[in-house]
Amino acid sequence: MTEFPQTWAFRTPRARLALWFGWLCLVALFVYCWQVMTSTTIWMFIWDAPRQAADIGSRMFPPRLSYLPELMIPLWDTLNMATLGTMLGVILAVPVAFLAARNTTPSALILRPVALFIIVASRSINSLIWALLLVAILGPGLLAGIIAIGLRSIGFIGKLMYEAIEETDIRQIEAVTATGASPAQVLNYAIVPQIMPAFWGITVFRWDINIRESAILGLVGAGGLGLKLQASLNTLAWPQVTTILLVILATVIVSEWVSARVRSAII
Repeated sequence: MTEFPQTWAFRTPRARLALWFGWLCLVALFVYCWQVMTSTTIWMFIWDAPRQAADIGSRMFPPRLSYLPELMIPLWDTLNMATLGTMLGVILAVPVAFLAARNTTPSALILRPVALFIIVASRSINSLIWALLLVAILGPGLLAGIIAIGLRSIGFIGKLMYEAIEETDIRQIEAVTATGASPAQVLNYAIVPQIMPAFWGITVFRWDINIRESAILGLVGAGGLGLKLQASLNTLAWPQVTTILLVILATVIVSEWVSARVRSAII
């Protein structure tokens, strides 16, 4: 009886069938989502969008550079909002990170889930939503923006920090513990020195992000450049809008450069 050689296949017939069925479901889901998104779309506006964009773009140039002096104080407010909000976020996030890390939490059954919930909750709510809530509670102004930035920063800093704490070298911790050190001394001499480079890198990186977010919180009444941007949009002062956007762009570029230099110097 002649035996035919078996041919090698990357996937079995059942696996290929399951793969094709998965792609079919994905395409069907995409079609359904597209129908949901476009069910209320007025396509006349879509076809007219390029002309409208070109019209607004022509009104935005040249930028009104004489408006720059009026942006200096809002720019300073934006930088202060980002800096103080980052400091608030760090103060709140560091204890949460130590409670969330497996190797430093005093209670893995109670405190660690609570800390992880705080981190997830902070990351789930955008800074604009925090600012909307705080403006409604505290009224418009920089304080609402600072607290919004701080609350938003807890999740980012806390998550990266507790991961850095869990990745510490256990041998250094065991060496300090073997000397008879107390838990506070182990924390101070074995864990903290290992996470300090990550701590400063995360803090500076978050400060850089917070500058971008602070620039638009004024849209909901939290002060800064966003307040001027909202006023210019409401009055259709398009050259002023261009000037504000250029100031925001320049600020973000400078903050990105400072953040990169500081992180390279630390790490």
